[in-house]
Amino acid sequence: MLMKDKGKLVIWPSYIDKSKSRSKGRIISKKKSIKDPQLTEIETAAAKLDLHPEVEADKRYPKSWWEMSGRVLVENIEPKTVTARKIADTIRKIRGDK
Repeated sequence: MLMKDKGKLVIWPSYIDKSKSRSKGRIISKKKSIKDPQLTEIETAAAKLDLHPEVEADKRYPKSWWEMSGRVLVENIEPKTVTARKIADTIRKIRGDK
C-alpha cells in the first residue's frame, strides 16, 4: 500500500461476493456474503457504518486482474473480516434481503 492508504483497509467487491470461492478472494462465509456487490453499495454501507469510504473505481483486484472491479478504502478500526461482514450485513439491509 502507498502512504495515502496508511490507516485504511481495502475492501474489494470479491471479499463479500457470494459467487466467488475463497480461492477467488471471498473472505467471509457464503452465508454472510451477498450476490453481486457493487462499489456504490459498498460505499453507501461503509458510510452508514461511519467508516469514511473512499472509492477507487479504476483499480483491479490482483486475483482477477482482467476485471475492472474497483475497491473501497475504509477506516481501519477492526479486523478486515469483521469490517467486511458488517458491510455485507448493511448492504443486505439496504437491499431488503433476509
